[in-house]
Amino acid sequence: MGVRMPSNSIIHEVIQQSNLPLAAPSANLSSKPSGTCIEDIKEEFYDKVDGIVDGGKCKIGIESTVVKVIENVPVILRPGFITEDDIQRVIGNVKLSDKLFRKLVDGEKVESPGMKYRHYAPKTKCVLVKSDMHQLSKINDDLISKHPNCCVLGFAEDKAFLHVPENRFICLGSKTNLPEISRNIFSCLRKIDTLNCELAIIEGLEEKNLGLSIMNRLVRACENNVI
Repeated sequence: MGVRMPSNSIIHEVIQQSNLPLAAPSANLSSKPSGTCIEDIKEEFYDKVDGIVDGGKCKIGIESTVVKVIENVPVILRPGFITEDDIQRVIGNVKLSDKLFRKLVDGEKVESPGMKYRHYAPKTKCVLVKSDMHQLSKINDDLISKHPNCCVLGFAEDKAFLHVPENRFICLGSKTNLPEISRNIFSCLRKIDTLNCELAIIEGLEEKNLGLSIMNRLVRACENNVI
C-alpha cells in the first residue's frame, strides 16, 4: 500500500471536494506507455471513460520511484525521478533491486508496477542499443540495412550519425538534459506505432541517476531485447 500527495492543483481540488482517498492508476492500458499529454490520453481513453480533464503536459513524465524497506534498508523496486542518490542523501544506505533490468522467471512475484519484462511497450518490435557513438553508428547501419522499414528513437546530438530518413527519427531530447528525456519518453514511445515500421531502434543511456530510471523504462519497452 502506498500513500502520496500529487502536486497538480486540479487533483488537489478533486480530493478536497470528494473528501475521500482516491485510487489513481497511470493513464494507460496495461503494459502500454503511460499517457503524459492530453492527446495521447484522449486517443487511448476517449470512448472508455465519462470524462477527461486536461491538466497540461506532465512535468516529470516517468512514474514515481517505488521503494520497499527490507531489514531497515530501502530497496528501489522501480526507479523514478527521485533517484538512488536523492534517497541516499536523506536516509543513507540504499540498494537497487536485482530485478530492475532482468526478466522475471516463471512464477516469480511482481513486487511493483513496471517490473514485468514487457511494459511501457509499443506494438512495434523494439531493440535497445547500448554502446559508444562509434559502435552505435555501425550497429545502427547494420540494423537499418537489414530492416529498411525501421525508425530510430534517439538523442538530438546523435541524429547526424544515424542514417535514417528525417521522418523516421524520433527525438527524445538532449543527452545533457535528462529531465527533458524523462518528460518526453512515453509520448515518444507512443509515436513509434504511428510510423508503421517493422522495427524501432532505440538508443540507450548511461545507467546512472535519472539515466537509470529512463533506461529501466526503455529495457522494459524493448522486452529486454538489448544489444
